Amino acid sequence: MAEATRRTRTLLTVVALTFLLGSLVLPLPDTAAAAETPRRGGILLAAIGADPPSLDPHQESTFANIQLVAPLYSTLLQFDPLDSSKIIGDAGTEWKTSPDGLTVTVKVRQDIKFHDGSKLTAADVKASYDKLVFPPKGVKSIRKAHFAAVKAIEAPDASTVVFKLKHPSAAFVSNLASPWNVIFPKKYLDKDPNYFKTNVVGSGPFKFKDYTRGATFEGERNPDYFVKGRPYLDGYKFFISPETAVRSAAVRSGRAYIEFRGLPMSEVEAIKRQLGDKVTVQEAPTPGWWAVSFNHKVKPFDDVRVRKALTLAIDRYTMGKVLFPLTGLKNVGGLVRPGTEWAMSQAELEKLPGFGRDMDKNRAEAKKLLAEAGFPNGLKFVMANRNVKLPYQDFAVYFIQEWRKIGVEATNRPLETAAWFDAGRVSRNFETMVDPHVDFMDEPDLTLVDFISTSPLTNWSQVSDPQLDDLYDRQSRTLDKAERKKLVNEFEKIVFEKAYFAQGLWWVRNIVHWSKVKNWKAAPSHYSNQKLQDVWLAED
Repeated sequence: MAEATRRTRTLLTVVALTFLLGSLVLPLPDTAAAAETPRRGGILLAAIGADPPSLDPHQESTFANIQLVAPLYSTLLQFDPLDSSKIIGDAGTEWKTSPDGLTVTVKVRQDIKFHDGSKLTAADVKASYDKLVFPPKGVKSIRKAHFAAVKAIEAPDASTVVFKLKHPSAAFVSNLASPWNVIFPKKYLDKDPNYFKTNVVGSGPFKFKDYTRGATFEGERNPDYFVKGRPYLDGYKFFISPETAVRSAAVRSGRAYIEFRGLPMSEVEAIKRQLGDKVTVQEAPTPGWWAVSFNHKVKPFDDVRVRKALTLAIDRYTMGKVLFPLTGLKNVGGLVRPGTEWAMSQAELEKLPGFGRDMDKNRAEAKKLLAEAGFPNGLKFVMANRNVKLPYQDFAVYFIQEWRKIGVEATNRPLETAAWFDAGRVSRNFETMVDPHVDFMDEPDLTLVDFISTSPLTNWSQVSDPQLDDLYDRQSRTLDKAERKKLVNEFEKIVFEKAYFAQGLWWVRNIVHWSKVKNWKAAPSHYSNQKLQDVWLAED
């Protein structure tokens, strides 16, 4: 079922700067799955909550993109579908980091064909990463800041890619496993670097079949997939609806076998009561939060007193109890996921504005700050939001109700997904905005990037703070974990002390799927483990 495993690596070893060698490891089934014989055939039916702004994963950061197109592409490395703590090969077979940490060399498989029949080589990998790291004019690269350490990318022969770094990077190899960093054929990028916003030519386990905006997206088996015997499925088909009730009904009726992003706990429990053992529930604490961003270029949100008042007004501890059954939003935390190695302690967190538990004291301070800022009778503003109900709309309702307690009137303004992204990234046409941050792994380089001035596509609030820029750079470079945690926590304290945004809650996904869907394990992030190459159906 899987090729021989020569070596695997954990994320911890990835950051080491001693000579590192990885090699191609294909996923192994867990014990339960191994007891069953995979069945070939069938179409995996799924539900999804939105259309993507475009089809190019390099230029997008929404589940609405990656869940649809991930099965169509290969990446250089990937996270093990059945153990997300491991990095394994995909198009890359071996990788090593030089002793000084300044060169990462990856060997590329020579038996991969794109869906148009052309061969995938190191030149295609270089062209794809050049687009990510050094995007040409007119091309967005959402993750350019993740590769700030890269000085040059070379392809000395068809099977070798070399990344030259300006300085050692703790997260570099992990970023090569990002599901977003798919490999495109160079010849199309040469003609038009935006070609893949509306077209798909990948080398993944499935080929593009059809897309009807607002309705369905379909892929079909790639008979020339380089992993022999895969995929098991004949294809997959997503039904698209922003309405949670519609997606829940689809799962309940069997029109969809799974909703990968997750449903509210109340819906999950109702489906479980109705269908019993016909369905399976997986819970996944997710590296992602929901928050409200302030547009620092718009008054009065350039005033720290106003921003701090708005964050002090929110009772996050009650919010977790109220919103978890409705949305999955549950845990109170800082900028890194609570309980993980980079997170500050609860005692440290509760000293920061908005995290103290005495809400009478917090709201009194909030009213005092508003009065000092010239708003003794409160203020009014519009909060832009995404028109996806889960969890955006319930989250906004909670914030609006909390703000009323200090005399603030906010109006929720739902926008279609593409318009919402445009308002945050491009036009900046908002006063405040519901602004989640979800990563494909727990990694400070990814989490803190929303607050540095060199990453305008992720820094929707337009925060410009040289101290944060410096701390970000220093934590990214250091390989001493204790020192890095200290720098990360210092970064967090500045963000919260200056109330650069209003933190909400960390997300816990609840995924209910038909039990006949086999060999799929929920990764912490709903961006990961979406290639579906190992998934099979016990019956149609």
